[in-house]
Amino acid sequence: MKKLFFLMTILIITACGTQNNNPLMKPFDTPFQTPPYDLIKAEHFIPAFEAAIETHNKEIAKIINNKETPSFENTILAYDKAGEDLSRVMSTFSHINGNNTNDELQAIDEYMTPIRSKHSDEIAMNNELFQKIKQVFETRLEQNLDPSQIRVVEKYYEDFVRRGADLDWNQKQQLKEINSKLSSLYLQFNKNLLAETNDTKIYVDEESKLAGLPDYAIEAAALAAKKDGNEGKWMFTTKNPSMLPVLQYAENRRLRYEVLSAYYMRCNNNNEFDNKKIVEEITNLRLKKANLLGFETFADYKIAVNMAKNSETVYEFIMDIWEHSLNKAKEELKELQAIADKEEWEVEITFWDWWYYAEKVRKEKYDLDQNEIKPYFSVDNVRDGMFYLSNKLYGITFHKLDNIQTYLPEVEVFEAREANGDHIGVLYLDYFPRAGKRQGAWCSAMRSGGYDSKGNRVYPLVTISCNFTPPGQDTPALLTFDETETLFHEFGHALHRLFQFGKYSRTTGSMPRDMVELPSQIMENWCSEPEMLKVYARHYKTGEVIPDELIEKLNNSSTFNSGFALTERLAATILDLDYQSIKEELSVNAERFEINSMTRIGLIHQILPRYRSTYFRHVFASDGYSAGYYVYTWAEILDKDAFNAYKESGDIYNKELAAKFRKYILTEIGEDEPLTQYIRFRGTPPSNEPFMKSMGYID
Repeated sequence: MKKLFFLMTILIITACGTQNNNPLMKPFDTPFQTPPYDLIKAEHFIPAFEAAIETHNKEIAKIINNKETPSFENTILAYDKAGEDLSRVMSTFSHINGNNTNDELQAIDEYMTPIRSKHSDEIAMNNELFQKIKQVFETRLEQNLDPSQIRVVEKYYEDFVRRGADLDWNQKQQLKEINSKLSSLYLQFNKNLLAETNDTKIYVDEESKLAGLPDYAIEAAALAAKKDGNEGKWMFTTKNPSMLPVLQYAENRRLRYEVLSAYYMRCNNNNEFDNKKIVEEITNLRLKKANLLGFETFADYKIAVNMAKNSETVYEFIMDIWEHSLNKAKEELKELQAIADKEEWEVEITFWDWWYYAEKVRKEKYDLDQNEIKPYFSVDNVRDGMFYLSNKLYGITFHKLDNIQTYLPEVEVFEAREANGDHIGVLYLDYFPRAGKRQGAWCSAMRSGGYDSKGNRVYPLVTISCNFTPPGQDTPALLTFDETETLFHEFGHALHRLFQFGKYSRTTGSMPRDMVELPSQIMENWCSEPEMLKVYARHYKTGEVIPDELIEKLNNSSTFNSGFALTERLAATILDLDYQSIKEELSVNAERFEINSMTRIGLIHQILPRYRSTYFRHVFASDGYSAGYYVYTWAEILDKDAFNAYKESGDIYNKELAAKFRKYILTEIGEDEPLTQYIRFRGTPPSNEPFMKSMGYID
C-alpha cells in the first residue's frame, strides 16, 4: 500500500509539470560529471526515464528515416552512440536502488520495469532498423572499414538476431510477451530475496549460548539487537558478517543449525516471499524463448556467444573437475569427523557442522586461527594494498576526493590517475551492509569510458559494493582473509572498467561471459604473496607488519577446505546448467528439481550447493549469469595460468607483463576473439596445470 501511495504521489508531481529543474534530465554539472546525489530525489526518476526514452526513440527514428544508403557512420555508429540520456538515468537509478533502496525506489522500479522492457524490445525487433543493420553487415567487406569497425558491425548484427529481429511478426509478439513476463519475474525474485533476508532475525537471550563466539561477533549481535529494539539480547541474521562467525565458532550446535537453516531456506518457506513458483516460471519461459530463437535449450542460447560455445562443452568441463572436487571434499569430511569423534559426545557431521569443525581442523593442522589474522587486515589497509598493487603493475595512483556527492556519507570516493597525472576515472567504495542493500559483493559502472556522440572523451565512474563487517565500537572494520580476497576480486573488475577505452561502445571492454571473471580473479592471486602481505597486512593497533610465521601458516593452508569450497560452487554450477538445459517444461516443482539434480551428481548431504534455487540471484534475478555460473571455474583456469606468467618471470610485479595484460585483456579485449587476445598476452593458449596445482589435485 505504501509503495502505491508513493507511486501515485510521484505520478501526480510529474503530471503537474514541476520537473523543470530535474537534475537527471541533463548532463551532470559536477566534478567529473558525477551524480549530484544531494539534488536527486525519487520523484525525478520517472519523468527522467520517460524523457530519455522519448529522446532515444527520436535517435532511432533518425537512423530509420535517413534516406542515404545504410553505412557504418549513418547506421552502426549512430546506433552505437544513441541512448546516452537513458544510460545516464538507468545507471544512476540502478546504483542507488541496489545499494540503498526503499519503498519509493522499489515502486518506481516496478512501474518502470515493463516500460523499459517494452522499449528495449521495440528497438531490438524493429524490422526497419534491422534491415539497415543487415545491409551494412552484408556489405561490410566491400566497404572501406577497418577491423575494429567490421567487428562492431558483426557484433550488432549478431545481437539483433539473438534478440529476435529476424523472427516473423507473430513470433516477435510472443517474444515480447515472454521478455515482459521475465523482467517482472526477475524484479519480484529480487524483491522477495531482499525482504526475506531483512526479515530473518535469530535472537539469543542467554549469554551462555554464545560460547565460542569472538568478542567482535558478540558485540555486533548486541548492537544489532539494540537497534532492533531488543536491548539486552543478541541478534543474528543471514547476512555473512553476522552469520559466518556463528557457523565457524559457536559451540551451541542448535544456534548454528538455526542460523544456517534460515539462510538455506530463504524464499522457500511457503510465505509471501516464496520464490519457488517464480523459479519454475522463469525456467519454462526461458525454454520458450530459446525455442523461438532456434535453440533446443536456453543453455545453448546463452553459451553460443561464450568461449565454450555450447552446453555440452561446459558439462564436460565441469564434470571433469567434479570427481576431483568431490573426492577431496570427502577426504576433508573424514578429517572433520575425526575431530568430532574426539568430542565428549558423539556427533555425525552435517551441513551446519562443517564450518565449525573446519576451523578446528585449521587450528589443529595448520595452527592457524582466523581471529589471529584479522587484526592485520583492516579495510583501510586492504584498500591501500590494492591501490599499491595497481601502482606497482600499472603505475596508476588513487587520490581521495572530498568534493564528490555520495548517496551516504560512509561511501568513499577516489580519483584514479595515470603515472603522468592524467585523469582515468572515479572509483566509489561502499563496504558495509544495510537494510536497503542487496547481499554479496559486486562492481558496476555508472558510466563507461570511451567517446560520446559528439566525439568527446568520456571517463568512467566505477563502483564497488560489499557487505563486510562494519567497525566495532573500539575497532575498525577488520576483514577475514576471504573478505580480503573479495575486495581484491572486485577491484580487478574495477580496473577492467577503468581501463576500458575505445571508439565504439559495443566492443569497448567487451568480454564473453566466461572470460569476464579473469580480470577480477587474477587479482586474488597477489593477496597471499609474501611480498604483498609485507606491504599491506599491518596490525591495526601497532602498525606491525604481519610476521613471517603467520604468512607461512596462511600459505601452508592455501588449499585448506578447497574440496568443500569448490564442491559447493560446482554443485550450484550444475544446478544452474540443469535448469537452463531442460528440453521440455518442468514436470516437477523447483524443490524436487533441485533434489533430483544434486542426487544425480552424488552430492553428499554434508554439503549443499552454494546457492539454492530460491535465492540463486546470479541465475534468477536477471539473465546475467543464467547458464553462466560455470564462468567462475572456467575463468579460474585462465587466471591461474595468467598469474603463473608473473611467477615464471621471477617478478610478481612484472611491468612488461602488466602492460600486455592491460592492453590485450583489460582495454582491447573486445577488438578480437577472446582466446586470440589471451594468447597475445600469454604467448600460448591457457594450461589447466596451474589451476590443478592450486587446488592440490596434482603436485
